[in-house]
Amino acid sequence: MFIVTGGAGFVGSNLVRELNRRGHTDILVVDNLARAEKARNLADLTLSDYMDKREFRARLDAGTLDLRPEAVFHNGACSDTMESDGRYMMENNFGDSKALLHWCLARKAPLVYASSAATYGASTDFEPVPKNEGPLNVYGYSKLAFDQHVRSLLPAIQSPVVGLRYFNVFGPREHHKGRMMSVLHQLLRQLKESGACRLFKGTDGFGDGEQQRDFIFVGDIVAINLHFGGAGMVKGIVNAGTGRARSFNDIARTLIAHLGQGRIDYIPFPEELRGKYQSFTQADVRSLRGAGFAAPFTELEAGIAATLAEI
Repeated sequence: MFIVTGGAGFVGSNLVRELNRRGHTDILVVDNLARAEKARNLADLTLSDYMDKREFRARLDAGTLDLRPEAVFHNGACSDTMESDGRYMMENNFGDSKALLHWCLARKAPLVYASSAATYGASTDFEPVPKNEGPLNVYGYSKLAFDQHVRSLLPAIQSPVVGLRYFNVFGPREHHKGRMMSVLHQLLRQLKESGACRLFKGTDGFGDGEQQRDFIFVGDIVAINLHFGGAGMVKGIVNAGTGRARSFNDIARTLIAHLGQGRIDYIPFPEELRGKYQSFTQADVRSLRGAGFAAPFTELEAGIAATLAEI
């Protein structure tokens, strides 16, 4: 059986869908459905059990979760980069992750967990090593803190533990994420509501709308997760990105071409984001390829087309 935390969320539900497609239905999904719209992501999936994240954490702490999973995919987290409650963020992203890690280690259950490119902050070098890390917000720090905890234990770890530093993931099943939806979905909503994509004017040396991110299709993220869930004795932290940065203009222009209408408006860069914004990310994928993941990545335009086909 498999455990997928955050299984009603964006990446988690896409992961469960692919497990189903591969014939796996003995899946425990862990999530928090306080935002009830997330349940839509589970409606077309098959799983053997569901558990609220609070019960899950309580059973981890009490030692009463008596399961022997084939692999654990940990995507449960608070992903709001603008969250200002550091205690809440750390309890969700560090405390829950730490409890699950030690449960997995005690059972030698493979753990694949979601870290984030937010750990790099304003760095322009994205090799997953400490000298390149410097998160700009408490979300990025919460992810880095757990990565550091994993690193501190690596010499003694005797089962697979892999942290995946997600870059900018986009795709279907994001409807519930509100302001934390990917750029693709935010721009699509803007086009439908006003006929215009709003992009930031030039900042950090980039021209209008030319800020660049490593955008990766969720299907590729799922493939990376499943690779490491069955890759044998692999330990460490790797980047989950394509290794190719694309501009926000590229996304906007592709959407406009698909819809057959629309324009781009450039707006002033928000003061509240100064010093907290990554204007450029591009994964160093050497560690990913070195760990045996050899599949090609979905081109941005193809990923956008696949997403639009589902919504």
